[in-house]
Amino acid sequence: MAKSFNDLHHIVTKRRIIGLWRLLSGYRLFYLVASLCLGIGTLARTGTYLWLREFIDEILFSSPSRQQLALAGLGFVGLAAIQGLFTFVSGALSARTAENVARNLRNYLFDHIQRLTFTYHDQMQTGELISRASSDIDALRQFFSDQVVNAGQILLLFIINFMAIATIDLGLAIRSVIVVPLVLLTSIWFFRRITKAYEAYQEQEAVLSTALQENLAGVRVVKAFAQQTYEREKFERENWEKFVRGRRLLTMHSFFWPTTDIIAGAQLVAGLYMAARMTINGTITIGSYLAYAGLITWIIWPMRNLGRLIVQMSMGLVSFGRVLEVIKQNREPIAQGIFPHEKELDGRVVFDRIGFSYADGGQVLKEISFSVTPGEVVAVLGPTGSGKTTLVNLLPRFYNYTSGSLKLDGLELNQFAPEYLRRQIGIVEQEPFLFSRTIRENITLGVDRNVEDEEVEQASKAAAIYDTIVAFPNGFDTLVGEKGVTLSGGQKQRVAIARTLLKDPCLLILDDSTSSIDTLTEVEIRGALEILMQGRTTFIIAHRIQSVMNADKILVLDQGTIAQIGSHDELILQDGVYKRIHEMQTRIEDALVQELTDV
Repeated sequence: MAKSFNDLHHIVTKRRIIGLWRLLSGYRLFYLVASLCLGIGTLARTGTYLWLREFIDEILFSSPSRQQLALAGLGFVGLAAIQGLFTFVSGALSARTAENVARNLRNYLFDHIQRLTFTYHDQMQTGELISRASSDIDALRQFFSDQVVNAGQILLLFIINFMAIATIDLGLAIRSVIVVPLVLLTSIWFFRRITKAYEAYQEQEAVLSTALQENLAGVRVVKAFAQQTYEREKFERENWEKFVRGRRLLTMHSFFWPTTDIIAGAQLVAGLYMAARMTINGTITIGSYLAYAGLITWIIWPMRNLGRLIVQMSMGLVSFGRVLEVIKQNREPIAQGIFPHEKELDGRVVFDRIGFSYADGGQVLKEISFSVTPGEVVAVLGPTGSGKTTLVNLLPRFYNYTSGSLKLDGLELNQFAPEYLRRQIGIVEQEPFLFSRTIRENITLGVDRNVEDEEVEQASKAAAIYDTIVAFPNGFDTLVGEKGVTLSGGQKQRVAIARTLLKDPCLLILDDSTSSIDTLTEVEIRGALEILMQGRTTFIIAHRIQSVMNADKILVLDQGTIAQIGSHDELILQDGVYKRIHEMQTRIEDALVQELTDV
């Protein structure tokens, strides 16, 4: 994988510091200039105290003239201006760097997540991914904008101010920083423990995000089954666990601050006492004492804050590690394979002893063998968990079969690029997903060309949804809500059919497309589906016999194997699963008709 500006896979490394440096690619110059400006600002701050010493010792006690006082005042103003200007520039450049790094990382992570395999998404919770793409990236933004810069400033303050105090008295300088190693050791001790606590806290935040996301996505089900109380109690349990972990984290912080405050405060008092004694004894001047008082303050308290920054930076490193766990996942190689552009697919499919197992070892399909001629309609029937959806998901290579041979137009399916297959295969889901966009945008989704309005209208007419759309005030420019909630189930289904018609696929997969709608709507959708299926090899997943009776071939799956195969007329004469399902559904429908007749 090439290391381009937009490709961040190269930041994956065992040494996170190296990964963070690579993440700054494209903005390192800004960051280095920010560091340089920070150093100049720090020098100006130290220069203020040294100028104070000169002012007191050389000017103030020597009957200064107005001109000398004015020049001294200009010196203080100039140093303050330099400090303020370069500190501002440093903060602005570091903030700019942090925001751009966060933006690039967020964009990359969004694109990367979309390109991961179906197996990964099956195993990963949505809330966990949302947490890593939001709060963890924000923690990294703070890491670059505040924490690294402040840590650099503290180190510069220590070095420069220590050297300045050394010019006053070397022994005093050494005795003034004797507790600094103790502060650092204390910070490192807390760093190791807070890192684990923060990881646990972030994990629970992801759990809470997942609970919230699932509840909002299934709010209709929650209301329909009056489960608000149950969901509230479930959320409160997860929220309480987050509170407990957060309290543990904050408790560690609350122990850290008093500990470092006591150590730093003791050092400051001891340093001022020693300097005062030296001033009384005449070892150093009054100006040197006042300069020392300012310089030692900007050594001790920043070093105490360095401990805080170490703790906070540990959180940034934890978040970086969580983001890397996603980035290091291999993308699905959707462009790897052949693109036979010279001809469209005929739709000839041959399954030869196909088997499929998930990564955990559970075998879903076993010894599946059958063939499909171009334009043939194949229905897949069977109880829940029999492998119907898994079988058809092999065709667009959502999953790769683990044994056997699956050929499409005479070529092994695994030779085709997944991207090519998905452009050639149209899928109408049982519960079609509509994005929060206009109806026109939802219909033209996945069409890799400019689409004329007439084409959209023709597709919607063929899908029996045109009259419904034009009845809206904004017509095809009508915005649908999240998941298309402004449309009924049947309307969403017909928009999905129009979308597939416009795509004009060579193969078609209908995943129980009429199972959750009323009879009148089903009749309308069946008409649209018949238009869609003309001349196309079609796979239909169904639970009801009435949905598959006209299929050219019916596969009856049971526990991952083909229990029966044939047409409706053939299977209805055989003793087996198909006949039992047909008789059971017929009795249910006859009973319903009788009840309606009695009413």
